[in-house]
Amino acid sequence: MRYIYALAICLSISSEGIARSQHTISGYIRDSNTGEEMIGATVVVVEMPGTGTISNVYGYYSLTLPEGSYTLKFNFIGYEPIVRQIDLTRKIKLDINLAEENLRLDEIVIQSEKPEDNITDVKMSREKLQVEKIKTLPALFGEVDLVKTLQLLPGIQSAGEGTTGLFVRGGSADQNLILLDEATVYNAAHFLVFFSVFNADAIKNVEIYKGGIPARFGGRLSSILDIQMKEGNNKKFAMSGGLGTISSRLTLEGPIVKDKSSFIISGRRTYADMFLRLSPNEDVNSNLLYFYDLNAKANYRIDEKNRIFVSGYFGRDVFDFDDTFGLDWGNATVTTRWNHLFNDRLFLNTTVLFSNFGYGFDIDDGAQNFEWKSNLREWSAKVDFTYFINPGNTLTFGANAILHRFAPATITPGDNSIFTDFSLDNRYALEHVLYVGNDHKINEKLFIQYGLRYSIFENIGPGKVFLYEEGVPGSDETLIDSVRYDRLERINLYHGLEPRFSARYMLNQQSSVKASYNRMRQYIQIASNSTAGLPIDRLIPADTYIESLIGDQVALGYFRNFKENTFEASVEVYYKWMDNLIDFKPAAEILLNNNIETEILSGKGWAYGAEFLVKKNVGKTTGWLGYTISKTERQIDGINGGRRYNAKYDRTHDISLVVSHEVSPRLTLSANWVYATG
Repeated sequence: MRYIYALAICLSISSEGIARSQHTISGYIRDSNTGEEMIGATVVVVEMPGTGTISNVYGYYSLTLPEGSYTLKFNFIGYEPIVRQIDLTRKIKLDINLAEENLRLDEIVIQSEKPEDNITDVKMSREKLQVEKIKTLPALFGEVDLVKTLQLLPGIQSAGEGTTGLFVRGGSADQNLILLDEATVYNAAHFLVFFSVFNADAIKNVEIYKGGIPARFGGRLSSILDIQMKEGNNKKFAMSGGLGTISSRLTLEGPIVKDKSSFIISGRRTYADMFLRLSPNEDVNSNLLYFYDLNAKANYRIDEKNRIFVSGYFGRDVFDFDDTFGLDWGNATVTTRWNHLFNDRLFLNTTVLFSNFGYGFDIDDGAQNFEWKSNLREWSAKVDFTYFINPGNTLTFGANAILHRFAPATITPGDNSIFTDFSLDNRYALEHVLYVGNDHKINEKLFIQYGLRYSIFENIGPGKVFLYEEGVPGSDETLIDSVRYDRLERINLYHGLEPRFSARYMLNQQSSVKASYNRMRQYIQIASNSTAGLPIDRLIPADTYIESLIGDQVALGYFRNFKENTFEASVEVYYKWMDNLIDFKPAAEILLNNNIETEILSGKGWAYGAEFLVKKNVGKTTGWLGYTISKTERQIDGINGGRRYNAKYDRTHDISLVVSHEVSPRLTLSANWVYATG
């Protein structure tokens, strides 16, 4: 960590030495109606074309300029821009409140970024979705679902019609890191796999990275799905809700202390079980079938330099059939954050996180009477710094520490059961991360983003490691002994560097080319024979016999806008290679296996393809057309004679068409069409 601090200090000294007469203007950009901080609002220096900045995920911006007089334009699509004349002879604190535009119907804009952002931003292989747009698209049984909307984008496939699993650029479903207010969500599905756990009424921002992943993110090979919850209206109390064919929802938000503190509580619940109770058939009316979600968040602005946030998600699915079989599973996350401004250029976010995913089922069928419980818990603490060096350089650096606990199975027998108490060994692991990255604008045409991430994963005690005969595959027959480890004693260690690089070169005002490379390391994966991903799938860590996954990806893209940014078009090609992928022996025993390494085979994988996207962003009729042609292969000794084979989620062709037409402010017609082969 001291090396990262030293680098930041050196860059600071260097930049100050170059321009001692520079001053900084900084502040927060907020929605004037709700007080919500605005992510990605732009600040442009009118006198210096190409010079400016954007607000971060907390709405904070910082811009350092030579002493002088300037005209600053603050803008966010869908909002009235604000222009401010400033005399920059000292540092200035300037907060901005933007008001929504009163747009005519034929000028409706469906995106939340500046119109040319897709060609000017260095980020590629990234999609950012507007929640209000997601709500207008067709959904299964009318249940709005952001994950299903993501499946309509190029390079992202589903496991099957109506399911919520994500397969990104040839990666499996467990190769996606899903973050809700920075806390990990390990299973994002309700009703087995048909609905996602994300209530659109509580969501503020949705962003997915398929490649070109910044250094602050890691832990999965294929993608990062970063979701932020709303903070609540700090101006006035508001209530909203809705009745659906599957579920009903209610959201409450408002100020705790006006303009200083706010809250939001949003819940939804299905009610299939309520209709089952109306049946005269006792075999039907005694069943339970429902899920629920609860999102809650509160924040308090202590002063201009300090703010705290507390948020949480709690959700569960419950199935109970005739009192003979029951199944339930769910997630719980808690996020506590502290934002601190050391000065107008150095921003700190400190976060403490808790995440739990657990499932259980019980069987009560005479002598076969038992209860099964399993869960994965994660405690984490992290610090993330942002240092606005100058308009051409923004430095990010930080550290993270995570404690994992894996409790794969505990079986408790009931009265007169033929079963006895049984449990699989708990496993523990520590994960540590250091990272540093920089957004570097070299000139008007060339912008690069580079960074380095160093991750460490160590298995720790209490625990044991089985020993097998040398020179032969591990199995119950070749098991010869085991070694026990005490609490916090190191069992095994994996570590390595993860370089990241992205570049954007402007060809002209309407087009650009981009390139990226990233290496990712993954230390936790799912042991499962299913494609879609089930709640009872087993999560396992890298250990003495199961190596950490390593994935490298390169991508190249061309981006072009037409008719004054009314249409966006892009094509990206990518190639990904992966090491230490696992698959299972035929008829592998996964759930009740204390030495699961005996059922696993490992090898390599490849994924490559091209993604085409055309979007229409303005007007009464909006939408997009996406097409992906791709190939996903595996090669694992012991499967298919050691020859390459197609992964079970391989898709050769994938086409998605999304169209939305606004008839009036109260009536929108929309349609989706998908076609896939593989």
